[in-house]
This record gives sequence, structure tokens and C-alpha cells, in this order.
Amino acid sequence: MKEFDLIKQFFTNQTVKHKEVKLGIGDDCAVIAPIEKQNIVITTDTLVAGVHFPLNTSPRAIGHKAVAVNLSDIAAMGATPSWISLALTVPSVDEGWLSEFGAGVFELCEFYNVQLIGGDTTQGPLSITITAHGLTPKDSYLTRSGASAGDWLYVTGELGDAALALQHIKGEVELEDSLFSTIRTKLDFPKPRVLAGQVIREYASSAIDISDGLSVDLGHICQASNVGANIVLDALPLSAVLRESLLAEDAVKLALSGGDDYELLFTVSEDNKVGLETALSHAGTPVTCIGQINASQTISTTLNNKAISVNMAGFEHFS
Repeated sequence: MKEFDLIKQFFTNQTVKHKEVKLGIGDDCAVIAPIEKQNIVITTDTLVAGVHFPLNTSPRAIGHKAVAVNLSDIAAMGATPSWISLALTVPSVDEGWLSEFGAGVFELCEFYNVQLIGGDTTQGPLSITITAHGLTPKDSYLTRSGASAGDWLYVTGELGDAALALQHIKGEVELEDSLFSTIRTKLDFPKPRVLAGQVIREYASSAIDISDGLSVDLGHICQASNVGANIVLDALPLSAVLRESLLAEDAVKLALSGGDDYELLFTVSEDNKVGLETALSHAGTPVTCIGQINASQTISTTLNNKAISVNMAGFEHFS
């Protein structure tokens, strides 16, 4: 199968069509008409086999995750995802693999009304690069740099399950099959918090998605905002599986540094705190206050109202 036959067979048939896309897949470039009174936010993420997902991951999960991690970045800006482009490198043309991979891509695209508008296909070691575009009202978007001392620190969902599933796959911990199947979806099929991002845009002072671990990603907010933070370890939202599978100390460490959660971490002022919690409750998004921003320019942790030191190293792309 030639490159353009591959593209035509697996990536041109999709149900989502945006009126702003004047020219999509099939030419040298896609053409998008500018949107009046809106900002376009753009992000790019690459997933490499054996680095960002285990080598035996199903192609449907790979397709889903490749889209999800990009939409999670869009969500952290408070934007609505609209279009993606896809650069796919595969060792060979495996029609069954490509069909399942495409299903994973398009299932998530259809759920969030996202159109695939183009990209590239090449032969080589398996890797997937997606560039995602989203929209926000003009000059209304979230960044990492807006946090101030006194702001409260929040996170959506639960932390640590994806990292626990990965530890099981690597043989670092042993879980019962029922427990592993419960949390594997957190690793293979993460759900980007798109609606939550749009809700918190009206209340939050800063935001980021948790991809490399809570401590690392909080560090990005602190550095960009020139602030520090205290994390209340007692408040970390841990799932029943995580609490049941690990000692309390190990569960907390995994929640702090495990990564692959793709939850939203954000800050909100005292004045906006009640409004934010109410809005997210109406949106059906679980959210937990896990600490507070301060002026220290360092990240500290407390347990039972006492300062405690823990190892908070998360994932690093280069070491």
C-alpha cells in the first residue's frame, strides 16, 4: 500500500466537519478561515513507542491516547478543541493495526467534535505526533503564569492510578487482575478534562494539565508565576484501588510524581473559590482543594498539619 492510498483508506472518512476548515486532507496544506473575536490555541505532542506507552499497548489505545494528551493541553488553556493534524510513523503497513489505531483517533475526535485536517505518514520506528488547535473567546484563556500568593490549589479527578497500572505492567508491583483492569483504562484511555477547562477559565488564575506528575507540573506553575506552594498530602485524591494496593506513603509518592494522569491542576483566588466549586459541581466534575500558593518560591508538603519532606521527582524527558 502506498502512502496516499493509506491516507485515503484510513484517515479521510470522518464524520466531523468544521465550517472554518476550507480545505482539509489531500493537499499540501490545510486551509482554515480565521475566526472573528476568538483566539486560536495550538499545541503539539509526540508519543514514542516504549517511552510514552508500553510496546504491547493496543493500537486503539495508542490512537486514543495520542489525541487525548493533546486535547488535555487544550483543556488546560480553557479552550474548545477544534482541529488536529497527525504525523504517523509506522514500521510497516499493517492494515489491521491502522484500522484499530484510526478507530481510537476518531472515537475521541467525534466525542469532542474535532476534525482531522491533515498530517504526514512515514516509515520507521513507531511514533505519533499530533498538533491540536482550539478556540477561546478573544483574550480569554488560561496560562501557567497567573497564580498569586493566597490562591488555592485544586486538582480534578484522582491521581496515581495510571502510574500504578504502568508499574504493574513493568512488574514493579503485582495487582490482582480485577484491580488492574479497573485502572488500566486510566493509562490507556485517559479522558481529557475539556469541559472542566472551559468552566474554570472563568474562575482560575492559572492552570496546567498533569502529564509528568503533580509535583513537576506544579513546579511549572510556580516558576512561571514566581510563587511557591504547599501541598496538603492528606487532601490528595487517591482512588480506592491505589489505597488498597500500596502502603500509604507509597500511594502518596505515586500521586505526587507518577504522571500520566491528564487531570487539570489550577489555582483560584479566595473570591472565586465558591463560584468555581459550584460551577464544577454543576458540570459533574470531581475536584479537590489540595493546598495553597505562597510567596516562598519553593514547594513544600504537610501531613496532619505538620511539615514533611517527600521525594517529588516526576517524569523528565531528558535526564
